[in-house]
Amino acid sequence: MSNKGTLYLIPSPLGEYDPAEVIPAPVLEKVRTIKRFVVEETRTARRYLSAAGLKGHIGELEFRELNEHTAPAEVESLLEMFTGADGSPVDVGLISEAGLPAVADPGAQLVALCHVHGIKVVPFTGPSSLMMALMGSGLNGQSFAFCGYLPAKSDERRKSIREIEKRSAQLNQTEIFIETPYRNDSMMSDLLATLQPETRLCIAADITVGSETIITKKVREWRKVDITIGKRPCVFLILAR
Repeated sequence: MSNKGTLYLIPSPLGEYDPAEVIPAPVLEKVRTIKRFVVEETRTARRYLSAAGLKGHIGELEFRELNEHTAPAEVESLLEMFTGADGSPVDVGLISEAGLPAVADPGAQLVALCHVHGIKVVPFTGPSSLMMALMGSGLNGQSFAFCGYLPAKSDERRKSIREIEKRSAQLNQTEIFIETPYRNDSMMSDLLATLQPETRLCIAADITVGSETIITKKVREWRKVDITIGKRPCVFLILAR
């Protein structure tokens, strides 16, 4: 029998509201039994877990952070969390800032490490802005690819956009990518300046919250619209002819 616990991948809401609105009840029930967590940001995780039913018990929990600043040696040290002081197995929960852990998220490093060391990994059901954007876009859901973040510099980003559009046209494949919110509008400008007129472009912002916006238009149609996305979590999708 393994002396290590299980890693549970715990989804979190995409906005500031009751977790029960988007996280299944059985998931929240299991979350309330876990005492050790690896999180992207402790303050956010404490607030989420308090709302998830652990209010008044947060002080009993152990938190370790795993984010873009975590050194490889620190990631390796997280393995000690899966075993108690008496050598018994201890379950650990992984929580990212929003949505599904380990997808465009530093938590993927811990998941990979668990597989190497034979630690069981259990993913839980929850909201995914990427899949929900694809569902709502009307673009090709049979063939698609997630491209992550594109380059931050405009000239490099436009080159990447051209390459992605070419691949989309060749494969009839929906291309999905994201951007840091404060660069959303510069991304939109580069998309409209670079993409072909008949390419379809979907803007999916604030998924699951009250200000949710999911709109798909051809680029030539977008060029006639005055749109400001602002600093909202946003997913961009394109499908070229």
